[in-house]
Amino acid sequence: MGKSNTAMILNPFLEGMGEAGAVVDLFYTGELNINPCIGEFTCLFRTPGKCYQEDDMQLLYPKMEIADVLVFASPLYAEGVNGPMKNLLDRMLPRTEPFIELRDNRCQHTVHKDTKNSKVVLVSNCSLWELENFDPLVVHMQAFCRNLSFDYAGALLRPHGMMIKKMIKADVSVDDVFEAAKDAGRQLISKGRMEQETLDVVSRELLPREKYMQISNGFSRQTLQALQKK
Repeated sequence: MGKSNTAMILNPFLEGMGEAGAVVDLFYTGELNINPCIGEFTCLFRTPGKCYQEDDMQLLYPKMEIADVLVFASPLYAEGVNGPMKNLLDRMLPRTEPFIELRDNRCQHTVHKDTKNSKVVLVSNCSLWELENFDPLVVHMQAFCRNLSFDYAGALLRPHGMMIKKMIKADVSVDDVFEAAKDAGRQLISKGRMEQETLDVVSRELLPREKYMQISNGFSRQTLQALQKK
């Protein structure tokens, strides 16, 4: 996971945060035991703010309660985050109360009065070429932040990210992408926000769409041919 396509953007981003003075804790949801939320609302009524399930969320809750920044990193799966990350997001319901209020002219759950208004950053990678493939995921993350009263700080998005390793292997420089990811981390901690110009470099076109399709389809054909020979 530490060498995945998503991690190739996440790691320099976290490094930049650290260089700017942040203390960073990194957890891999795939290595944690996080059960799905079952929506029985014990955390709202019986034990307000506390989920009854005894799993690794009990390790994460105290850390998230004091964090100035929460970074959610996931590849793009079916227009959203992967399964383990979705479980984590759903299990953040204890942040809320059962009551409803109007916030930005919309009905929203109230959040506990001592809840920290942390910044949230999304980091994601997908194999498809167009940046627009991330649109549903970004809308979801923005809604998640609005509903749970987080401050959405922006996203580091890497379309056709599967090409990065191929380009490095072919000795084609993508150092500016990694440096931009690191700069975004520095900016977030030192300035409280990330420059859009920096995020645009993280998402920049790596190669023309036609070339991308040629390489991708060629790889798929080779894989199918290899399997057919077995």
